[in-house]
Amino acid sequence: MTVQFDSTEQFRDVIDAVMTLMSEDPEMGPRLRHADVPQRFEFDDMELVVNARAARDGEQGNLYWEWSDKVDWEPKVKLTMSSEVANLYFQGKENVPVAIARRRIMAGGDVKSALELIPITKPVYGLYRSMLKADYPQLLVT
Repeated sequence: MTVQFDSTEQFRDVIDAVMTLMSEDPEMGPRLRHADVPQRFEFDDMELVVNARAARDGEQGNLYWEWSDKVDWEPKVKLTMSSEVANLYFQGKENVPVAIARRRIMAGGDVKSALELIPITKPVYGLYRSMLKADYPQLLVT
């Protein structure tokens, strides 16, 4: 069964929320900040791009992201996927290395660095599913 976002606005809201979950998590956030792997995510079906990096001194949280390519940093990793694949990934239902091999995720740059973040971000699966259950139950995949 395919689940779809109602709109690009809803998709942005959900991705902003999951980025906030990762940034504010007491375990994940500091580890992601320390890893410092700037990434560019393109969601081709939504025609959206978000660039994310570790927060700098003086910035709140552990992560900083902008819905734009006009940023003052270069991504180390570039990932292109559909909103459906992103939703599956954050629920723990999409294996990134397999998705890259099957071209469900197009990857460029330092892919090894991105893959090394997977163990750090694993706790997001449960957090994301809880958020969806509370706020966006139609996006849950069983």
